[in-house]
This record gives sequence, structure tokens and C-alpha cells, in this order.
Amino acid sequence: MRLNNKKTMRKSKPKKRPILPDPRFNDTLVTKFVNNVMMAGKKNIAYEVFYEAIDTVSEKTKEDGLEVFKKALANVTPSVEVRSRRIGGATFQIPSEIRPGRKSSIGMKSLVNYARRRHEKSFGQKLASEIMAAYKEEGAAYKRKEDTHRMAEANKAFSHFRF
Repeated sequence: MRLNNKKTMRKSKPKKRPILPDPRFNDTLVTKFVNNVMMAGKKNIAYEVFYEAIDTVSEKTKEDGLEVFKKALANVTPSVEVRSRRIGGATFQIPSEIRPGRKSSIGMKSLVNYARRRHEKSFGQKLASEIMAAYKEEGAAYKRKEDTHRMAEANKAFSHFRF
């Protein structure tokens, strides 16, 4: 007997792993961000780079670096996205709300990816520059969020095709 129902799962959902707060700010959001920065399992180096970036942001903006980081992250976090759906031979871009966990994940990934593409000496400096740009509502990560929202707005007519 074959199961045609898409919602039937063979396995149970995996348990969410608890995320421990970081040592300096005692904040789980920072740990999640550092996990996105981390490469090849080098978490200590990722923490050093992040803290260097936060210190640089604090020096340049004369404000609390962590608060600037949180505001920057909020500025690059999209609230809607478009998903491709094939209907009758045509592919439509359908706008849909994003669940909270995915929202922050997308924001963090875009901040890290666009920081990596910048042209400065160290990754700490690149990250600091991207955070400050996002805080001022400019920069590549913020532009990506704006583009996503613009695409969702343009395809609002197809929202009745929701999943």
C-alpha cells in the first residue's frame, strides 16, 4: 500500500538541540550567529572574529556593539519570501510568510555571506563593516532583503495559490 498523503512522515521530527549562550554577552542569538560564521568546526576562531567585529563596531559608532548588531540583524531579516510553484505548466513565484526560526536564519546567513564578499583586510573588519551598513539600512544584505520584499509585492496577485 502506497501513501499518497504528503503530510505523513515516516520518522518522528528530530529534537531541537539546545543552544548555549555565548561566554561574553551570555546571549543565544550571538551563539547562533557565530555558528553561521564558523568554518570547519573552528568555533573559538569564529568567536574571536565576531568579538573583534563587535569591538570595531563599538569604537566606530560610539554605541553598544551588541545593540547595533541586533538592530542590524533585524534590518536584514526578511518577513516574506517567494517560493516557486508549478501550476498547469507555468511556474509562479508565490509570496509566503516565513516562520520566525527561518527568518532569523536567513538574516544571519545573508549578513555573513555578504560580509565574506567585502574587500577589507580581515574577516572581522568585513563583518564589522557589513553590520554597520545593515544598521544604517544600506549594504548588500539589506538590499537583498529589500529585493525579496519587492519580489513578494510584485507577485502578490499569485498569493491565492498558497501551499
